[in-house]
Amino acid sequence: MESKQVNQIQKPLAIPAKEVARLLGVSLRQVWRLNAMAKLPKPLRLNGSVRWCLKEIEAFIEAGAPDRASWEEMKTSGSHNG
Repeated sequence: MESKQVNQIQKPLAIPAKEVARLLGVSLRQVWRLNAMAKLPKPLRLNGSVRWCLKEIEAFIEAGAPDRASWEEMKTSGSHNG
């Protein structure tokens, strides 16, 4: 159980664009393009840094990567697992 707690502590809650790119298998530049076109979940702005919620990105991918408007609608209706 102790190792499970350590893994949870080491796993970030919010990730930078570079990590989003790695998870999606695209370039960093493509992440910024997708964000500008509202094809990714809305990022968080933390003290001047742009981050995405890791759990939300994972749920977004599992949902088939819908556009932002569809994703927001799915979140409010509760039709995703995140």
